[in-house]
Amino acid sequence: MNEYISFTEENLKKYNTHSEQSAAQKNLIDAMNYSLEAGGKRIRPVLVCAFCEATGGDYHNASAPSAAIEMIHTFSLIHDDLPAMDDDDYRRGRLSCHKAYGEAMAILAGDALSVLPFEIIANDDKLTAEQKIQIISCLAKAVGKDGMIGGQVIDMENEERDDVDENNLRNMYRHKTGELIAVSCVMGCICGGRSDSETLANAAEYGYKLGLAFQIIDDILDVTSTTEELGKPVGSDEEENKTTFVTLYGVEKAQEIANSITEEAMKCLEKTGKNEFLCELTEMLLKRKN
Repeated sequence: MNEYISFTEENLKKYNTHSEQSAAQKNLIDAMNYSLEAGGKRIRPVLVCAFCEATGGDYHNASAPSAAIEMIHTFSLIHDDLPAMDDDDYRRGRLSCHKAYGEAMAILAGDALSVLPFEIIANDDKLTAEQKIQIISCLAKAVGKDGMIGGQVIDMENEERDDVDENNLRNMYRHKTGELIAVSCVMGCICGGRSDSETLANAAEYGYKLGLAFQIIDDILDVTSTTEELGKPVGSDEEENKTTFVTLYGVEKAQEIANSITEEAMKCLEKTGKNEFLCELTEMLLKRKN
């Protein structure tokens, strides 16, 4: 995991650097890198690399997609923290982008990080033209109205409702969290040279299940962890009147559901080639404390 993360960190720096041509955009690039370099688990790029290797490929060939997915994820976090959205002052233990660089620059940094991924994939010299087209298509769908952004819309609208049930939550989590995790797995398979429908469908299903379990654990940590452990405010779900698996079922039952979904995800991995690392990663995410 540390090897995949180091690989990702190196590529993120490589793909977003200062140059003479971009001197006038220095503040924008600094704001982008401020959020990109804030740390985090790097789960999505790790999954790209891991699925690339699990399907027989060299993870070094996944440099552009693995960096791209982290840029997309970071763009979503910058925008989520804005006053018009979740209005969070801290992210990953330090000031949110809009608190450090101002609201307008944070919006633009998020915008820039939403489109740079497609440029670096299109210009990559390790992928074939067919791989690039397939990856760009999958990634665009996972981000847009039927993906992560659509999930954020459901999340915001749920705050105004008092009839949110488990089916609604599962649908929202599938879009807001699951889509990016699922497409990470799918892109890894494509980079590994496996783009048949059965392999991609299985990888996506694993990703959706992992994303759902991941989000339920987030719900639990929001009431059981501390701001210091999480690196962001706790108790925000209750303050924002959000319905979660914890508000529906309590911590113990929510944990049971997360355990069950994780077992389902593990079964998907039985169809994946070299899956030892992925099994350990899945188990680790279930037991995480931040």
